Amino acid sequence: MENDNLLFSRLRSLRSRKRIVKKDVEKQIRKKYKRSKELWKIKRDIPWIALEEPYQRGFVRFFAVTEEVMRTKDADFFEGILKKINTFMYSEIRHFLKKKRKFGRRIYVEREQKLKSISSYEWNNPKIQFAARERQYFLKRREYCPFRKMYYDYYDFIEPWRFTLRIKPNMITHYKPVNAELEKEYAEVEFYVKQYKVQGIIQKKIYGKSNSWKIKYESDLNESRKYFHYKKMSATEFADYFMDE
Repeated sequence: MENDNLLFSRLRSLRSRKRIVKKDVEKQIRKKYKRSKELWKIKRDIPWIALEEPYQRGFVRFFAVTEEVMRTKDADFFEGILKKINTFMYSEIRHFLKKKRKFGRRIYVEREQKLKSISSYEWNNPKIQFAARERQYFLKRREYCPFRKMYYDYYDFIEPWRFTLRIKPNMITHYKPVNAELEKEYAEVEFYVKQYKVQGIIQKKIYGKSNSWKIKYESDLNESRKYFHYKKMSATEFADYFMDE
């Protein structure tokens, strides 16, 4: 009887030690994760300093409202939309090209550039503030993420012809001072929290999402089957369709 009690005590002690070690690991991960967020904010808030002599570093390509649209009464409206979905691409030369293999030989083709797709988070973010009229010019779509095995919602602008690509010299006018100690610590912390197993614990313990991914994936998969390819519609027709839903 005494031997049984001793064995039970030892087993319980072993479980306790494992539980303590597990909690210590989780505390360490939470601490590192919190520190990574703090360092990121410190890096972000470092003020930019103006250069005495600005210099050119290659070229930048971006979207601009077409001249035809600029001559209409809706010019300011579409400029406001463009500020939220514009993208910028940089190149060392004026030609934005990339290498591509065709028929066994390498050729240069133009790099594709698209307007930004708005995520669900951005779509509902009050800081971005999409007005009711602006929302009529976006179409909701679902995209599968093979990494997380889930579907995510995005919103695409349905009249991209209102914008055209422009190229201009990329002028460097400001710089941000580099703090070597800060960069070193941030790199070390980021390397720690980006590890695969650590990311799993962060997802489960901090974000509160673990096996619920599978349930969410199956729900999203069933819902995604309801979607279909839309014929070409005007912005007003799209708005009427979603209002009817």
